Amino acid sequence: MKNMHTHSHHHQNNAAAVLALKELSFHYPEGPTILDELNFKLHERDHIGIAAPNGSGKSTLFHLIVGLLRPTAGSIIFNDKKITEEADFKGLRRQVGLLFQNADDQLFFPTVIEDVAFGPLNLGKSKSEALEISRQVLARLDLTDFADRITFKLSGGEKRLVALATVLAMEPKVLLLDEPTAGLDHKTKHKLIDLLNSFTDLSYLVVSHEFDFLTETTNHIYTMENGKILVDEELHIHHHEHAHRSGKQPHRHI
Repeated sequence: MKNMHTHSHHHQNNAAAVLALKELSFHYPEGPTILDELNFKLHERDHIGIAAPNGSGKSTLFHLIVGLLRPTAGSIIFNDKKITEEADFKGLRRQVGLLFQNADDQLFFPTVIEDVAFGPLNLGKSKSEALEISRQVLARLDLTDFADRITFKLSGGEKRLVALATVLAMEPKVLLLDEPTAGLDHKTKHKLIDLLNSFTDLSYLVVSHEFDFLTETTNHIYTMENGKILVDEELHIHHHEHAHRSGKQPHRHI
């Protein structure tokens, strides 16, 4: 197993680590340890899955990476720079897009186009540039006719796609996706799978407890346990999605 493991990671050593987490620990004051000396590296163009249940600390991990929470100990290194001050995190957030577990945490404006244009405007784009970027992103997600829709009237799946559009409009280098399939119907889920597979220039880290989704969108799948990401125990899940596309056989993987 060890040899197989080192072999499967060989290709990554040539690429630079975009994001490195070193001995990262977190607990709330007086609270239990949520992350415990976690180590992890995300390389350029890595598409990595983490099969993690709720309560494993995965949302906390993502919130630490983008600076919504601060680690109790350890460090976050982005593009070879240690990220400590709010100004550093601000720079990081221009390049690292987080898709929240709950789309309502991401959407603030009455209409879809306002939500999507907000990020580019914040990055200093002119109004016309921001609208142009927003229209391109919506077109890429097949949401062109959503521009003037009222955000709060959208379905859960539609909101999730619009939330993804708001992240992509920032033109990030790295995507963090927290349970992206939650509340998605079959059709929208397949659309998301195709989209993620088209992001060949991006690095992304997806947390999901849906193994089938992870096998279809990532190259390596790890688990999270006791506040750590277990990279030495990659889950080798056989690719079998075609056999089940019809969805007749219920099945699960242990």
